[in-house]
Amino acid sequence: MSILTSLKPNFQIAFPRLASGNYVHFLVVRHSQSFPIFQTDGVLNTARTQAGLDASNEKSKQSISRLVMFKRKQVTPERLTGRELLRSLNLTSATAGMDNFCEYNGENSCKKCPDCILYGFAIGDSGSERSKVYSDSAFSLSPYELSHRSFTFNAPFEGGTMSEKGEMRSSINEQDHILPEVSFPTVETLRDSTWEGFIYILGNLLRTRRYGAQESRTGTMTNHIVGIALCDGEIFSNLHFTQALYDSLDGDTARPISNLSAEATMVAEKLLNQEPVRKRQVIFGQQLDELLAEVNSLYQDEERLRHTLTTLYEQTKTYSETYGATAKQETRRKTSRREE
Repeated sequence: MSILTSLKPNFQIAFPRLASGNYVHFLVVRHSQSFPIFQTDGVLNTARTQAGLDASNEKSKQSISRLVMFKRKQVTPERLTGRELLRSLNLTSATAGMDNFCEYNGENSCKKCPDCILYGFAIGDSGSERSKVYSDSAFSLSPYELSHRSFTFNAPFEGGTMSEKGEMRSSINEQDHILPEVSFPTVETLRDSTWEGFIYILGNLLRTRRYGAQESRTGTMTNHIVGIALCDGEIFSNLHFTQALYDSLDGDTARPISNLSAEATMVAEKLLNQEPVRKRQVIFGQQLDELLAEVNSLYQDEERLRHTLTTLYEQTKTYSETYGATAKQETRRKTSRREE
């Protein structure tokens, strides 16, 4: 039996109405591959935090500035990746008037597709659904001073020069960018999901490649999954994970990603053992490699992928019609049929 199939008994066969304490934690090291821009109001987002957690170590106790990747900067690109996939399989549509039309973050959200049910929505009087994907702001492992650089850009004429017909163009812009190979240790959590929902969220993590502003030209990142933990409660925060990893590296954050990932795995295992939760299953090392290979294989197989996500769509639709925002509409429809 494959590792992916063996996980099925850990998941529910339908989405429950109430929280039932089934959490899947994806332990991730988000690693920049180009020059992402995570900013608001024109400047990179930063926060002042303690470097590590060791109160007996002066380097760990010092306060440093870290880059911040706010929660929406993480989840939004992953949602859009998932929604693109659902449209490509004709499970949802971007065409208004179609039965499966779903508008992102708008009044015309369908309120029943995997994206609406798993990531949640809130549409005034039309209803709301609490997200089943928990995320939070991520902090750079390395200090702000070592993780960014300001670049100056110009906008040349079509001929490729800054002057044309004696006219000099002065359109020059300067902007801060995050450097390549900056890491953001992260815990992303999925609550009370089915097995198919687990595959969908994990796929979104693995398939999303671009984050931040100007993502059509920069912002490439890779999500290195270092562990998956199935527990009955929430675990440590992104900042705690980052600080513990900083201590484990003794502040040497410029190591190769293979080294960082291996260290992050050991830190995550240690932190998990300190949490007051029951662990149904934890997946690290070779078992994790096999699981990720199986998920990659499933996403490469058109038939299996379509079957998995079609099943997920039926699950989220049933949940919505039973407990969710479309339950009232469904009740009215059935009442109307009986009256006819």
